[in-house]
Amino acid sequence: MRPRNVWQAMSRPGYPLSVWPWRAAAYLCTGAVTGAATLVALLAAAAVCGVLALVLVGLPLLMMVALSGIPLAWVERHRLRLIDRDPVSGRHRVPNAPGLWAWLSTRLREQGTWREFGYALLFAGILWPLDALAVTIALLVPLSMVATPLLMATVGDGQEAKVLKQWTVTTWPTAFGVAVLGLLLMGLGAYMLGVTAGARAELARLLIGSPEGELGVKVVELTRSRARLVDAFEAERRRIERDLHDGAQQHLVALTMALGLARLDAAPGPLADQLTKAHEEAGKALAGLRELIHGIYPKVLTDYGLQAAVSDAADRCVVPVDVDLELPGRPSQPVESAAYFAVCEALANVTRHSGANRARVSGGHRDGRLFLEVRDDGRGGADPSTGSGLTGLADRVSVLDGRLALTSPPGGPTLLRVEFPCELTETADRSA
Repeated sequence: MRPRNVWQAMSRPGYPLSVWPWRAAAYLCTGAVTGAATLVALLAAAAVCGVLALVLVGLPLLMMVALSGIPLAWVERHRLRLIDRDPVSGRHRVPNAPGLWAWLSTRLREQGTWREFGYALLFAGILWPLDALAVTIALLVPLSMVATPLLMATVGDGQEAKVLKQWTVTTWPTAFGVAVLGLLLMGLGAYMLGVTAGARAELARLLIGSPEGELGVKVVELTRSRARLVDAFEAERRRIERDLHDGAQQHLVALTMALGLARLDAAPGPLADQLTKAHEEAGKALAGLRELIHGIYPKVLTDYGLQAAVSDAADRCVVPVDVDLELPGRPSQPVESAAYFAVCEALANVTRHSGANRARVSGGHRDGRLFLEVRDDGRGGADPSTGSGLTGLADRVSVLDGRLALTSPPGGPTLLRVEFPCELTETADRSA
């Protein structure tokens, strides 16, 4: 796995020979140049504003100086990519109205603007000299030592060379010894560059980054990945339903017909009795498989929509169920599937646990939300912790940003309500 930042790179054994020390050096070098330019720009702007303040023109310009941290922060976020592959988002809000005045008023009231201005002052006054010092000590000094034999052969005519303009080297063994020492110092300097650049990046991320924005990006990506998983899950359910319907069910139908024909042709006796028993067992297996296919993904839901599928589930329920569901269109397939199986789970609980004499399914679409209610006149006291399937149902609903509410006091009645945010499409046949 490739390292995402300089800290991860330094934890690996091949760091001194990798590209990361040079990325750290580039980050610090560009920081020194950017910081020096920022210092000059701030001093020039402050001087101009001070002179023009005598005629009241410099006061608006002074306000512009306070906004100087915004472009610097933009540059710093792009420079951070040299040593940190994870992007840094900004802290600024979108103005509520168009125009320069709305933009200025929004920026001047933001905490992030003043944090960026403080970072600009810190950068121009303290940080860029430290960047330059770190590059000089960790990179330029070892490089000048490594170049000692070259300097002795060229500038010194093979007689002598200056090491860091402080010591004179007059023999070749000493020159090569200084070069070897420079190589060792370059290895140590690589880690010094990484530590300095990493610390500088953490400070910049703290002052000009937006944890809320980064969290928002992660939430958006998590929401998208969750939607992709839901779509993949529904597609897999439909594939399994088709495979069972077109494969195993057809073989069972053929087996049942063959056993039936063999039973008709067999003479009365033990063989006919065995064929009759086998024919009945094949019929039971076929009925069970059809029920399983219907539970995986019913064809009526795909072809005719939620309203018809709920009516079909109510007809198959042991307890009499009244249905009052009116939908002018169809929701998305994941929402439609989740709503249908929520109703099926609720009706199954009515049959198994409630002791109800009658149930009712109602619902509709209002204010951009699909809602369904399942009510029964049973004994109540439904508890999700008893393994009634309500916990899994709640998880399925929450995946689609829906809500589930259960009211089941002892003695009843029990009311289960589910809601999904969705928009309806025009009613259409999806059987194709």
